[in-house]
Amino acid sequence: MNHNFIILPIVIPLLTGVLLIFFNKRQKMQICLSAAASVVNTAIACFLVQFVKTYGIVSLEVGGWKAPFGIVLVADMYASLLVLTANIVVLACLFFSYKTMAQERIRYFYYSGVMFLLTGVSGAFLTGDIFNLFVFFEVMLMASYFLIVHGNSKPQLRESIKYILVNVISSALFVISVAFLYAVTGTLNMADLSLRVKELGSSGIITVISIMFLIVFGLKSALFPLFFWLPGSYQAPPSAIASLFGALLTKVGVYSITRVFTLIFLQDTDFTHTFISWLAVLTIIFGVIGSISYPDIKQIMIYNILTAVGIMLFGMSTMTKAGMEGAVYYIIHDMIIKSALFLLVGAILAITGTTRLHYFSGLIQKYPALGWLFLVAALSLSGIPPFSGFIGKLKVVEGGFENGDFVMAFVVLLSSLLILYSVMKIFINGFWGEENIPRTQTNVAVKNLLIPITFLVAISTLYGFCTEFISPYITQAGEVLLSPDVYVKAVLKE
Repeated sequence: MNHNFIILPIVIPLLTGVLLIFFNKRQKMQICLSAAASVVNTAIACFLVQFVKTYGIVSLEVGGWKAPFGIVLVADMYASLLVLTANIVVLACLFFSYKTMAQERIRYFYYSGVMFLLTGVSGAFLTGDIFNLFVFFEVMLMASYFLIVHGNSKPQLRESIKYILVNVISSALFVISVAFLYAVTGTLNMADLSLRVKELGSSGIITVISIMFLIVFGLKSALFPLFFWLPGSYQAPPSAIASLFGALLTKVGVYSITRVFTLIFLQDTDFTHTFISWLAVLTIIFGVIGSISYPDIKQIMIYNILTAVGIMLFGMSTMTKAGMEGAVYYIIHDMIIKSALFLLVGAILAITGTTRLHYFSGLIQKYPALGWLFLVAALSLSGIPPFSGFIGKLKVVEGGFENGDFVMAFVVLLSSLLILYSVMKIFINGFWGEENIPRTQTNVAVKNLLIPITFLVAISTLYGFCTEFISPYITQAGEVLLSPDVYVKAVLKE
């Protein structure tokens, strides 16, 4: 069967981004093209997920070169679900951008930047070659460099220097790590790497290389202690861009750690995966400390990114069925709900002109829909049953118990209470009480902003309530991560 459609989630946003460059002064044309491309790409991603569900892992040998010698794109259930989720997030953020992004920003290729970002993210999820993972990382990062400075405000320019510097160093280390791995194994195909590393056994050099990759992907995912760049960098850009960053960029780092440490670096799990589990727990701790400490609602959401990264990677590090499925459940949940929450922060900013919690209150009196949407999103983020965050966190904790990591699992449980405190602090102080709104917009504008937010919150709610329907997809994704031989056979056709 022809599997050429696997490349479409990469090619469509790439070509759309190029095409939009030529319409930079025609806003309506940019809106139509970007919306059409996003809808089509989301539909293709839905088809890809169902195709993988029916037929199993599918791969595309680009140019007809057989693996492991040619470039290979691989769609297993894990990658396919993340591609679909990324497209859903981009669709919502684009609609939010239509209502909030300033005209001068749109003229300077904003929508092209979003499409190139989606190209890099989708490519990173679908590639079966570790060097091309680096290539798609760079596509994603170049688009993010552009978006983080887009608008040229002083905070953006200041934070972009730190963001770019950190990622340039990380990219250099990525190339060095790939070179070392190729020198030792003689291949860059991930499936072939799995076999070669397995043949080498518990080799010290392989363990060192695996830690180098952990540092690289830890910087991308903001894993402790490498998260220092994230709070300021995500605070600077407009809300639509921060929503894209919060939902997508760190998740590509999480995906990469999950992929290489379940497929390639399995020679010394007692060391590597235990090390990851401790880093994950420390990331959770520092994330919740930040989220309960700051009075700025955007900073609260940013630090909650760290907590989510820790929960996902702890689930993966257990290498149990429950923990792995929990990690997959949670990464999809977090991409959707984190995007919704950043857009909610953007709507609050549009109404009040500030993200400082002490400067406004009583929003629910004038904007009840905004308030109740925020409450549902907050409960979902905290993992309150039966919302979307509950099942993933429950399985992660179960995986921790199965693995004997009782203290770490308890930290994950405790984080739910602290996450709930951090977001309910916003709801109680910002939405309840005496009405105090520094600056208001028209109701019509706010209603328009609520459309993409409602879309994401509704998907998140359905994700939580329809667990029985979604479970087979998550189980299939978890099975491939726990059984690398399935991935290897599908790619190498053995």
